[in-house]
Amino acid sequence: MFPTVRVSFTGLKSEDRYIVLLDIVPIDNKRYRYAYHRSSWLVAGKADPPPPYRLYPHPDSPYTGDQLKKQIVTFEKLKLTNNELDKHGHIVLNSMHRYQPRIHLVRRHDSGQGPVADLDLEDHKTFIFSETVFTAVTAYQNQLITKLKIDSNPFAKGFRDSSRLTDFER
Repeated sequence: MFPTVRVSFTGLKSEDRYIVLLDIVPIDNKRYRYAYHRSSWLVAGKADPPPPYRLYPHPDSPYTGDQLKKQIVTFEKLKLTNNELDKHGHIVLNSMHRYQPRIHLVRRHDSGQGPVADLDLEDHKTFIFSETVFTAVTAYQNQLITKLKIDSNPFAKGFRDSSRLTDFER
């Protein structure tokens, strides 16, 4: 996912164990389209059926409270897809729909517990940052955004073919 979601935590119990998860939920039941002449997103109808819901555990979880207090947790390895048959654990989204990422911090009392399957059964806190709402797209609607992603996203290496770049772009 680009840009990458990054979070830090304070106020944790040093010796407790924590799992950090991310999910992405729809913010409404609408589908959108981009209006080039207005440079804005417009409602284009009712939302498609929701894709399968997935929780993405941060690959370095679990952490101790001390570890979490000393670092920024980044979700740079998180991948999004519109493929509902995905078997790789990617977050599945519908293109042209609006979404809200959420961070979940689960406190575990027993290190032998398995993966988090149902947040309602866990001792957890959810964090929502309104500035992270986005519209999922399969192609960027603005060439400057496309260039920014290619230049900044480590997963876009295949698009950085130096033979296609002008001297100014290099």
